[in-house]
Amino acid sequence: MRRPTARVYAASAAALAALLTLVPAAQADGTDRTAVAATAAEATVIEKIPYAMDTSNQAAWWSPVATYKGRGQYTYFAFNEPGATAATHRPAIARRDPDGVWSRLPLLDKSGLQAEFPDDNGHSQPSVARDGSGRLHVFASMHANPWRYFRTEAPGTDVTDHAAELPDQGVAITYPIVATAPNGDLYMAARVGSGADKRPGRLYRWDNAAAKWSVVATFADALNRSVYPDDLMVDATGRVHLLYEWAKAPATGFRHQLSYLSYDPSTGAFADSAGAAVTTPVTPATSDVIQDLTAGEEWSIDNAYAGPAVQSAKLTLDGSTPKVAYRYRSAESGANFRVYYAYPSGTGWLSKTVYAGGQTAAAVGITWDATDTKRVYYVTSTGTDRVFAATQNADGAWVAQSAAPGVNADRLAVRQDSDGADVLYLPDTAGNSLYYGRR
Repeated sequence: MRRPTARVYAASAAALAALLTLVPAAQADGTDRTAVAATAAEATVIEKIPYAMDTSNQAAWWSPVATYKGRGQYTYFAFNEPGATAATHRPAIARRDPDGVWSRLPLLDKSGLQAEFPDDNGHSQPSVARDGSGRLHVFASMHANPWRYFRTEAPGTDVTDHAAELPDQGVAITYPIVATAPNGDLYMAARVGSGADKRPGRLYRWDNAAAKWSVVATFADALNRSVYPDDLMVDATGRVHLLYEWAKAPATGFRHQLSYLSYDPSTGAFADSAGAAVTTPVTPATSDVIQDLTAGEEWSIDNAYAGPAVQSAKLTLDGSTPKVAYRYRSAESGANFRVYYAYPSGTGWLSKTVYAGGQTAAAVGITWDATDTKRVYYVTSTGTDRVFAATQNADGAWVAQSAAPGVNADRLAVRQDSDGADVLYLPDTAGNSLYYGRR
């Protein structure tokens, strides 16, 4: 029986130009200007996935996209389907074959039924990765919960509960993010514990040959602080790159001191962006900080806090060099979270304003392209088209293009496949719909 195909939106350059909405100029300085452009080379293909999406499918920290090159490009989207009631959801994988055919892989609990969990917006989203043996791994619906982990035994088998295989049994886990290494291993980072005084970040490894998880290290830990993992990538040499934020313990919607750390599996050593050795667990004082505190910034657990703060960040790699996109609210920007691009320079980091034209949603993305170099993705809080991709001209001006013409997506995740195409994960939470984009 043929599996369902999705409606496809192929946007030509002319159609893109008609759909694009003007993005206001950046306001942070006189050189970072944002305009809108449409080119024939960057037509975007958008497909609506033929499965209903639950409104809880929204977050800034997750890794819900995996790709694999076989006879063509395969894409795996981990997402939440509606549950039995409005307050529940059921995680699943939507798989796109190279011929554009979609299939659905539900996550099954120990009874053989599709797993179901209470909604917890911002915390209950799944992350997915494919290991070197073709097994799919999904971490789902954890906000200070014991492991909720599902995987296949082999390619094509059911996605079943394997939570008992993880170390740190019985420990509260939050914000798991996962990535595949070139040798087929997986690395996963998460916040561990539910203490009121601190909640550290820990790095784990899936040994693909042995089919076993282990703890690599507690990479960040400090009294009165909680760690928020943002992103995780592994470069061609096998080095692991980590992006994370700090917050006042126990938890808050507003974080500080966005930071970077790398791990070399061949030596077991951690390092900063300049290659200098780092002793783990790092603290806020010893972290390689990308966005430091600014005027008026306070450590607060008040979710009505209106001062400077970080909220969501993602990284990409130019070879082995990390490049970062993030949202930051400063005293200058008022209530708005602006979008920034940061890169290592000397012994520190330099940041450039990408978008300062209005409020943004808690979702960003970034990829590295041989022609465009950095592509920074962000979501505006209003507009018909809300997802934009910005690149930087030779004169320093940022040029933004609608990345999802005609789709009212309000969240975003982006991963680049092995052919160099950007694969976009586009939830429309108001419309209970998930879209696939490729550009």
